[in-house]
Amino acid sequence: MPVSMDTDTRGHPNPESIAYGRPDAAKRRPFLARLWNQRYLQAMALLGLVWMILFNYIPMYGLILGFKDYIGIGSPLGAPWAGWSHFRAIFEDDQMSQVIKNTLGISLIKLIVGFPIPILFALFLNELRSIRFNRVVQTISYLPHFLSWVILGGILTAWLSDVGIVNDILMGLHLVKEPIFYLGEPQYFWTIAVVSDVWKEFGWGAIIYIAAIAGISPELYEAATIDGAGRFQKMRFVTLPGIRGTISILFILAVSGILNSNFDQILVLKNQVNESASNVIDVYVYQVGISQGRFSYSTAVGLVKSVIALFLLLFANSVTKRINQSSLF
Repeated sequence: MPVSMDTDTRGHPNPESIAYGRPDAAKRRPFLARLWNQRYLQAMALLGLVWMILFNYIPMYGLILGFKDYIGIGSPLGAPWAGWSHFRAIFEDDQMSQVIKNTLGISLIKLIVGFPIPILFALFLNELRSIRFNRVVQTISYLPHFLSWVILGGILTAWLSDVGIVNDILMGLHLVKEPIFYLGEPQYFWTIAVVSDVWKEFGWGAIIYIAAIAGISPELYEAATIDGAGRFQKMRFVTLPGIRGTISILFILAVSGILNSNFDQILVLKNQVNESASNVIDVYVYQVGISQGRFSYSTAVGLVKSVIALFLLLFANSVTKRINQSSLF
């Protein structure tokens, strides 16, 4: 009696037939089983994927506006092609040099000042022995994150006005002779933008580092204690190396976003008096595109900004990979 290729001499299923004859069927079952077991997680991930497609990929269709003369009427597909004329206009724009200067100035100061502060704050919280006090300090620190810049902008405008609390304090300490409207003085705008952004976000930014610190093995601290290490030595030789990977990844993301100057914040704090110091790329694109109706030119500026951000991301990733052996990819 001939023996089937799917069975052995005793009539049992042939394992070689399963492994080699129908490998797709053998592999598909575990994958489908895992997919079904993770159906709730997959559903949550699917919502995020749909959101990303709707708001990140589909809008990329609008990039063709940078290569067309679109005046806001009808479909962009029907607009005449303009080639690279809008991109050449960027280098001929008289305001662009001031816009780039403000953007890089504010962003670089935020990077230099604002990036280390959440790390130092997380190290400080990690050294607190009172759990209740730790929670109170942490809660107070990240509460400003949940306030929109519209609300904070109104608060800062009131504080920094001629009759605001800042002038009251400085005049009471005899540091200034007469009240100053700080948002009306361009030389103070960069400082206000940096300080207010750090105040709003440092507590929230420290949460990531606190989570990374919680993942460090307690045995490392015990070994350091046995070796006679103090608190600062534990920070330097145990805590900081333990969160080095997290610091590297967040630094890469911060460098790639160096051309972003927090549109919401600048738009709220900006006025006609401090425009020479507050006109950054994001606000400039908004004004040119929405207020003046130069949709094609504003798209070209945004596209150039995105390309530069991509190169900054690749550069920061490469440098960090060489120094710390930690990178995004």
